[in-house]
Amino acid sequence: MAKIISNKYLGQDIHVMKIEGNFKGEMGQFYMVRSWDNYPVLSRPLSIHDIDDEGISFLYRVVGDGTKNFSKLEANDEIKLEGPYGNGFPKVEGKVLLVGGGMGVAPLYLAAKRVSKLEDVEKLDVFMGFREKEMLKGEYEKYADNVHINVGGIITEDVDVDKYDYIFTCGPEIMMEKLVKMAEGKDTKVYVSIEKRMACGIGACLVCTCKTKDGNKKTCKDGPVFLGEDVFYE
Repeated sequence: MAKIISNKYLGQDIHVMKIEGNFKGEMGQFYMVRSWDNYPVLSRPLSIHDIDDEGISFLYRVVGDGTKNFSKLEANDEIKLEGPYGNGFPKVEGKVLLVGGGMGVAPLYLAAKRVSKLEDVEKLDVFMGFREKEMLKGEYEKYADNVHINVGGIITEDVDVDKYDYIFTCGPEIMMEKLVKMAEGKDTKVYVSIEKRMACGIGACLVCTCKTKDGNKKTCKDGPVFLGEDVFYE
């Protein structure tokens, strides 16, 4: 069990929870998290939002019983974490764009932090789309050359893929698929972080199956990050 440092409400049912400890993880990986004994039965997969000397942070939205339980936690309460799981985003170079839609922004903060420190990265931009109001802009501006936020619109309409060598994206599949199609025939490589319901986090239960050109893959073990052009979107 680990101890909670803080659990802040940001608005729009979104919270950021920070947990004390020496945690490991790469950008794009996730942990299985629970704060209960018996119900709900399953732990919840949460993407790593940030890691620093104090601990690890998760950005989450209240959508069901599990995340509702998370939202009630306070400083010094205890919580159980298992991980990190998954493959994460690759190391890149050149000009990089991160595109997040809604809660898809969760893993992109650590990505911005890590990518900004890569020696061969020339430029890092972050584009985020929200339904109601912008958030987190100041946090991302610490690491990105440019942070663009679209509220209530379609974030992909603001993207010029020709400007970038690599794009990391997470959010609605329709958004990620659009970015992949926009990059077809170009030199831009798009990596997508697939969000699926998960039960085990280790590839045993097959709940999180993702269809790809190489057959069915386990999002928790083979992903959650895939080369965008390899995925069949739902």
